[in-house]
Amino acid sequence: MPEPATRQPAGDDAPPAFDPVAADRAYLHERARRRARIERSRARRRAGLRFWLVLLVLLAASAGFTVTIWREIERLFGL
Repeated sequence: MPEPATRQPAGDDAPPAFDPVAADRAYLHERARRRARIERSRARRRAGLRFWLVLLVLLAASAGFTVTIWREIERLFGL
């Protein structure tokens, strides 16, 4: 079980000891945050591109069906 932190005397103005493990951990944490932020940005951009691509495909399919149906109506009713 961890022990409680010891208090430094109030008159001691010495800076806290440098902890290289904590510095490495903080560095890795910041790198992970940056990587996640970049990945979210890329995912958002890809999602936008997918949306417009699917919309374009649906519009093209709709236009194709419309032309096909119109031609069949003209053929059947002699318009």
